[in-house]
Amino acid sequence: MMRAICSSLLACGVFLGASAAATAEEWAPKMFETRDHDFGTVARGAKVEYDFVITNLYEEDVHIASVRSSCGCTKASLTSQDLKTYEKAAVVAQFDTHKFLGSHSATVTVTFDRPFYAEVQLHVKGYIRSDVVLDPGGVDFGTLDAGTPAERSVTVDYAGRDDWQITGVKSNSPYVTAKVVEQRRSAGNVSYALDVALSDDAPTGYLNGQLTVLTNDRRASEFFVDVVGRVASEVTVSPKSLFFGTVQPGEKVTKKLVVKGKNPFRIVRVDSDADGFTAETSNEAKRVHLVPITFDASDGSGRVSANLRIVTDLGENASPDFIAHAHVARPLTQSATEANTSSAALTSSR
Repeated sequence: MMRAICSSLLACGVFLGASAAATAEEWAPKMFETRDHDFGTVARGAKVEYDFVITNLYEEDVHIASVRSSCGCTKASLTSQDLKTYEKAAVVAQFDTHKFLGSHSATVTVTFDRPFYAEVQLHVKGYIRSDVVLDPGGVDFGTLDAGTPAERSVTVDYAGRDDWQITGVKSNSPYVTAKVVEQRRSAGNVSYALDVALSDDAPTGYLNGQLTVLTNDRRASEFFVDVVGRVASEVTVSPKSLFFGTVQPGEKVTKKLVVKGKNPFRIVRVDSDADGFTAETSNEAKRVHLVPITFDASDGSGRVSANLRIVTDLGENASPDFIAHAHVARPLTQSATEANTSSAALTSSR
């Protein structure tokens, strides 16, 4: 009887331990915008990447110990291993379209070791065509100054049917247009020039677009071409994410923002889409401005977030955005139990 009771208690203990471990790891998946991605049908030699974006929702610093892929068809890397509150990073999953053909899938495991140990699994899949080859593997505009138009060309080679044709190209960005021009056709081999243009009114920031190339092939009627680049503003702001920490109700906290330009400029004003954030500016034209940003925790409690814009006299493309965050502490009348609760998820909804 005693042995049976001990066995039951042991089993119960194992179950409760497993449940606690599962609960402890729930904080990590909440930081990902998505955990699954389908690359679709892509050409051989195409540059195919996807960014799984991570945002630190917590007061503690988050550290990513490692990423690993279950398949050689997919390479995984990190843009940053350390994230402070509200900072973003990405797990970059890159499909190998040179060594692999056909249908492939992979699981990317992301391991965290701070503030607690956790693992998150990401999933990618896609189909790599053997009859279509891109050179280069995608459209990369590089870094361009705002207001600068650009053009790039990709060669699309096909081997197979004599009557194969590209019938059209669709872009998922209003700032990217594309057209195809047939270069040659001989005994089942066809070559096209895919000419891609970026308009001069493209907004500042990173460009992560995609072209859908349409064909008359009923079995594989389309394939995708990635379009990347960066439109650089004349004016930059640092840091892009300004965290004021935990602020007591009624307290005011000031942080300084560095705003730089290639040429002297004036800051006209600082706009915010939320109350509580104000800025001090001068009318002096200079290349570097130190702008005090103040947060006033006069009302409410919990997480406060705002998008702010530095409006300059150089126009729309030289008015950078940044994000400001703060956590307003609960009133001091909270219970001792609440006061002693772990802050692991203080800035996240549970």
